[in-house]
Amino acid sequence: MEQRITLITLGVSDLARARAFYEALGWRGQEVEETVFFQAGGLGLVLWGRDKLARDCGLEPGPQAGFGGIALAHNVRADAEVDALLGVVERSGGTVTKPAAVNAIGFYSGAFVDPDGHAWEVAYNPAFPLAEDGSVTLPDFGGQ
Repeated sequence: MEQRITLITLGVSDLARARAFYEALGWRGQEVEETVFFQAGGLGLVLWGRDKLARDCGLEPGPQAGFGGIALAHNVRADAEVDALLGVVERSGGTVTKPAAVNAIGFYSGAFVDPDGHAWEVAYNPAFPLAEDGSVTLPDFGGQ
């Protein structure tokens, strides 16, 4: 397998609400057959009915039960952008779960969940520089 992720699909309970939330954050999507596609840099973020996604993965649909063991991250270019984005999240129906602060590792971050409970981190980490197009370059951790 090549080291690449092409699409991230979030199972949602209310497609219109989920789309409105992400569009309030400034994303622009296209809806095709009850599925919303957002271009996110070099990959796609997809919103699709939670039950449909479960069945498509060969799983039984069921209730969402807390933290699912995955968090998405959105890195920004300055501390103030972390604060601004968390403010938009709160005004748009998301829930800030960790207010912005310098974290234990030493960079500025906060966290939120979208209306369906999907966890996101928002961070300004100068050690993970962003290119003009928003792509991130991971540092060389020295073989650790």
